[in-house]
Amino acid sequence: MKAKNNITPLSEIIDKRVGRPGTEKRETFDKEVENLVIGLRIQESRKSLNMTQEELARKVNKKREYISRVENNCANITLKSLRDIVEIGLGGKLRIEITL
Repeated sequence: MKAKNNITPLSEIIDKRVGRPGTEKRETFDKEVENLVIGLRIQESRKSLNMTQEELARKVNKKREYISRVENNCANITLKSLRDIVEIGLGGKLRIEITL
């Protein structure tokens, strides 16, 4: 279904290229997107605090390279590290939701 001006909605493009929600390929894709969003939110928060990756790394006793990896692909981060980055490093509050 084309929207105004012959533009195809992003959700339709994703459905076509990756698969509909509920398929294995789509579930993997959605998880990767969620990981990316977490990393981008960490980066955005760090920048809004005028903090470098090096400064954040020092606050949480990690290497700058680790912070860079987290910001660019948050897939392989422990819950403890995520909590440390958000709460100790950025002064925020980590809230996790579980939906069954």
